[in-house]
Amino acid sequence: CTNYYFIHYYITNNLSMVNDEKKQVIVWCDGCYDIMHFGHANQLRQAKAMGDYLIVGVHTDEEVRLNKGPPVLTEQERYKMVRSVKWVDEVVEGSPYVTELETMDKYGAEFCVHGDDITLSADGTDTYQIVKDAGRYKECKRTQGVSTTDLVGRMLLMTRANSTSQSSDSGIPSQEEFVSPYTKACNLLQTNNKITQFSSPANEPRPGDRIVYTAGAFDLMHPGLVDFLEAAKKEGSYLIVGLYEDHVVNEYKGSQYPIQILQERVLSVLANRNVDEVLIGAPYPLTEEVLDHFKIDVVVQGIITEGDHDTDHYAVARKRGIYKQIDSGNPLTTDDLVLRIISNRKQFMARNRAKQLKELNNIKKMAEIEAAKSGEAPACSTSSN
Repeated sequence: CTNYYFIHYYITNNLSMVNDEKKQVIVWCDGCYDIMHFGHANQLRQAKAMGDYLIVGVHTDEEVRLNKGPPVLTEQERYKMVRSVKWVDEVVEGSPYVTELETMDKYGAEFCVHGDDITLSADGTDTYQIVKDAGRYKECKRTQGVSTTDLVGRMLLMTRANSTSQSSDSGIPSQEEFVSPYTKACNLLQTNNKITQFSSPANEPRPGDRIVYTAGAFDLMHPGLVDFLEAAKKEGSYLIVGLYEDHVVNEYKGSQYPIQILQERVLSVLANRNVDEVLIGAPYPLTEEVLDHFKIDVVVQGIITEGDHDTDHYAVARKRGIYKQIDSGNPLTTDDLVLRIISNRKQFMARNRAKQLKELNNIKKMAEIEAAKSGEAPACSTSSN
């Protein structure tokens, strides 16, 4: 009898452990993820926190053109960008633009997560309405201060010398026009909590780690930078990335740079799965103090450098014999992205404005529906908050 109870307890306990393992919560996200920015990364971070395993579907170029306009990055480049985010466990290539229950069921996803903004298909319908109706939709907070539309607008403005303000040249309505709250630009209010969230999980060097250091602007994360960071990490086991102050980048790249301010660049780099630590406001040129403080074993630089550097900013590393130039195999630069947009200026201006108008029409429609429910007349607004 004693043996029976012992065996019963052993089997029940172990079955319980097996069942617990099977209860892994799989979360689904999807999107274009064009010009991957910290807002995208923050959405994926929040989604991962709602479950155990995060699957991200990325739309094809054809789907993006049909529903949003021309993408800046190709689908293969966008797949790579999403895979580089440290909270992503799996990427599904070519997922439908309108989220389908069949797709989620195929990958075992319990629910879908999206930000509290509007995503519309070409015909103006909510791309998440199906999963919302099925009760398998959750929202996370949208990150204020950045959007792909805003970043494209910033690059369009680079064709105008010394322009720093929004205007119709960016394809984004001017301050006098009604601007969609989902794509309008606003100042990024950086907090230590946000940096802590992006730094998690904290990763301190372990005994025996080979510490790699590199530094730069890292202005707009793109496939060229992603491949470089992956190649840099292979030179050791712990990667530290130094980010230069805005005025430093401006001095060696020109008055139109950086496109993103330091706080934005910090979050984008922290989201990369190969980066272990970020040195904010890294000294330019590199100093002995940095090498000694972080116990750096090797300093790496890509074979392609952007801007006009008047000095050898890695001289101290060369002197110590720990400097190494590496080839990531990807020649893409931030300048190349800007050229893609400027070369197709009219298309991207039209894309920006079309996205604004589609969102604004939907906001008006939603206000009318809510007003009809409450029996009140919809409020008219001509300016954004």
